[in-house]
Amino acid sequence: MGIISWIILGLIAGFIGSKIVNKTGQGMIMDIVLGIVGAIVGGLIFSAFGSAGVTGLNIWSLIVAVVGSIVVLWAYHQISGKRTL
Repeated sequence: MGIISWIILGLIAGFIGSKIVNKTGQGMIMDIVLGIVGAIVGGLIFSAFGSAGVTGLNIWSLIVAVVGSIVVLWAYHQISGKRTL
């Protein structure tokens, strides 16, 4: 995947993940970072269970990245002490 694809996927996945966890977006830059980190974490999680991780700019990759971003946000809130769920 090219850098533009990662940014687009990161923005969409980060925004969806932050809406699910926080009920608000984190801002465009933080949503992109959250989505890219979420895609990496989601890819690791899905690979550990024997499924494909991020495969390109498609729906499956978006699902993987959203799941990863939810896990990243949940872990962040657990470490920082913020309870938004």
